Parts: sequence; structure tokens; C-alpha cells
Amino acid sequence: MNFERDSARAVGDKKLQSALINVTDRFRAARKRASDETPGWDDLRGRAREIKKHTIAHLDEYLLELERNVRKAGGRVHWARDAEEARNIIIDIARRNGVKSVVKSKSMATEEIGLNDGLEAAGIRAVETDLGEYIIQLAGEHPSHIIAPAIHKTRHDISELFAEKLGVPYMSEPQELTKVARERLRGEFLGAGMGVSGANFGVAETGTIVIVENEGNARLTTTVPPIHVALMGIEKLLPRFGDLSLFLPLLVRSATGQKTSTYISLITGPRRDADKDGPREFHLVLLDNGRSGILADRETRESLYCIRCGACLNNCPVYRKVGGHSYGWVYSGPIGTIINPQLMGIDRAPELPFASSLCGACRDVCPVKIDFPKVLLELRSKVVTRKEKTGQAAAIMEALSFRFWRAVVTHRRIYELALRLSRHAQRPWKRGGVLRSLPYPFSRWTDERDFPAVSETPFRERWRKIDRKGGPR
Repeated sequence: MNFERDSARAVGDKKLQSALINVTDRFRAARKRASDETPGWDDLRGRAREIKKHTIAHLDEYLLELERNVRKAGGRVHWARDAEEARNIIIDIARRNGVKSVVKSKSMATEEIGLNDGLEAAGIRAVETDLGEYIIQLAGEHPSHIIAPAIHKTRHDISELFAEKLGVPYMSEPQELTKVARERLRGEFLGAGMGVSGANFGVAETGTIVIVENEGNARLTTTVPPIHVALMGIEKLLPRFGDLSLFLPLLVRSATGQKTSTYISLITGPRRDADKDGPREFHLVLLDNGRSGILADRETRESLYCIRCGACLNNCPVYRKVGGHSYGWVYSGPIGTIINPQLMGIDRAPELPFASSLCGACRDVCPVKIDFPKVLLELRSKVVTRKEKTGQAAAIMEALSFRFWRAVVTHRRIYELALRLSRHAQRPWKRGGVLRSLPYPFSRWTDERDFPAVSETPFRERWRKIDRKGGPR
């Protein structure tokens, strides 16, 4: 993972820049219309935050309630401490039932655990059925956006990909490309021995999992194969069924700007005797994979409130320039900057908490009001502390620099002397009131932007002149 290198490459990709702006602008406009048309939108967000705050604070109780009710409905519950255990559970279910092929609906959790690679290594064919995920799978890539996995690809990219991988003629119209994918995937649903999905929400009161989508592929994935396995992060819980009346509109309107999604599936256990369709077995895999560690930290715990709407990505000025792949893992944008370091280990993603301007645009649109800047500052502090403890030279120099700065600004005479010296020292680089190019390490700033020059007549001197003339004191 190298955010600095990958983001620099992304900024120079004109095709990616165009795709990012076009898609995120549409999402932003749609969300704005939807929120403006919803009475008391901000109050709804506040209520949702309080419900998530309460749920996460009592997560152990609600998880046990969910387990009881899933089992009562005829389902089976599995607990996975990490990605490897989750993969093994799902692979074991497939092997015990002689499954040779699996269809999957879009799920960031399955991306998180590397399920497709695990299934393939076990000799089990895995096929993504969401159109965006299908495109990404054919390309051998990871999603670039939570809602729109193939946001970085143009229709011409997809046409060339389909021609290469599927052996079809080059097609330029999206409807033609969608038709090709639909025809290829229809047979996959009918031949699959198992369907794997994620879950947007799990309801503790009823043992229900909820899947929100627009294509219908998730509904086919969860009803046509004889076995359905749902992988759900333990933080996706809601206490009561009635909470869905608040969270579903918030999710959909924040994600795509729709009033409701085309398909909302409420799944409570496997097929009953009177049911005409549905799987004979339903398995719920509850994934921890670092979430307990986030839960234990009161300063960053609200990271678990996220409902994966993607609104923070669409509004983030950083994501809108660098795209999802720059973040180096499954989750991108503002939610990636706070979730990835905590799930992966901060030593594996120390750059990400700094991949933000702290402008707060993410907080302003988050449907559960996650305070991203606060969490980011806490994570930055942890990164710096860790670097200092491990004796990294850059961290030590940074700490010494701030101590020097504190000594300067807290002593008037030293501060005034520093200003005088700075005025003289800057002259070789001063052009038109700004410093356009400075030597290293200050060049890391001026390579990208100008630095304001120190004033020839600082405010303190101007103030003293006014004071001597009998002006304001």
C-alpha cells in the first residue's frame, strides 16, 4: 500500500478524472435533491446516530439476540474471528454440500475477506452477479467505490473488456453491454449450488437480514440456489424491525438519491414448507475481523456506525481526485481512511489517516453523522506516537520541529527575532508576495502549491505604530 504514489498516478490519469467527476457529481446532485425533499432530514440523521450509538454500546446483547432469532427461524449462525476463519467457514459449507459453483451478490465484506480467491483455491468457481462487480471480476481488479464498483471504467473500457473476456463483438451502447452480461449470468444462477450475499442490516428482534439493491441479482442469488450464505460484519445490527423505517430511506437517499431501491429483500431463515421458492439452508456468518478492537476504543468507536452508503466518497475532495484504488484496500474515501487502518492494523496503513483535508464534507453528508475529522485526528495521533516509539527519524524530526515551534511562539522576543530572520531568509525565493519554490523539506509543500511569504511589516509592528498614534489598544 502506497497512497502517495498511487494517488499521484491517479491525479495524472485524465480518463479517470473525468469518470470520477461525472459519476460523483450525479450522485451528489441526486442525494441533495432527495435530502431537500425529505422533511426533517437532519433530525432523521440525528435519530439514526443515536440508534447506532446505542446498538454499538450494547453490541454483545444484540448479537446474541440475533443469533437466537436466526436459529429460531431455521437458520444457522457461524462466528468468524478473522478473514481466514470466515473463508474457511464458507468453503466448508460448500464442500459439505458438494458445491462446485457459487454466485455472489455485491458485498464489501466478501471483498474484505478475499472470498473469491479462497473459493477458487478450493476448486470452487465463484461468479459475481452485480454488473459492476462482474466487470471488476473480469478485469481482475478491486472495487473503486462502495456503491459503483466500476466507477473508474468508461463504456469503451467495458466494451473492450467484454470483447476480450467474453468473445463478443465490440459494443458501444450500455444497453447492449448489460444485455450480454444478463444473458451470461442467467445460466450461472440456475447452475449454482450456493449463493453468497452480504447484508445491509441485520435485525436482532426478528433474525432478519436486509439486502438493498437495484438489479435483482441479489434476490436471485438468495432464492435460486439451494443454499444461501450471508456474510455480515457484526456492526451491521439494528435492534428492532421498526428501525428499518428510518434506516432504509436514509441509506437509499444518501447512496443513490432514490426514494427507495428497486429491490429490498427481507430474509428470515430458509424456505418454509409452504414457500414456493428460497434456499433449503440459510447460514449467517458474523464477521469480526478487527471490529472488536474498534469497539474497545471509545475515541474511534463511531467508525462502526457506518451503513456503507458511499455519500462520503462522493463529497470528498480527495476521493474525487484520486479514486478508490489509491486507498489500497477494500474501503476507500473517508470511510476507508478511518476503517482500513483499524481493521488492517495501523502499521499497515499509516498514510491513510492523513489522506484527508479535514474539511468535514464527509461528516456533513453522513446519514449517521460520523465525526470523521475527530476520528482522523485520533488516528493521526496514534500513527505519530507509534512512529516516535519505534524511533523513526521522520517522526522524531517532526516532534522536534513542533517543540521548536512551540518554544518560538510562546516567547515574544524569540518570536519577533524569528520573524525578522524569516523576512531576510525568504528573499531568494520570494516572488510577488508568495514563495513558489523552497528547498527540501519545504519543497514538499511548494511542489504542489505556493506558500505565503512572511510580511515585510508584521502585524505586531503595525499594531505598535497604531498604538503610538493613539489608536485602538
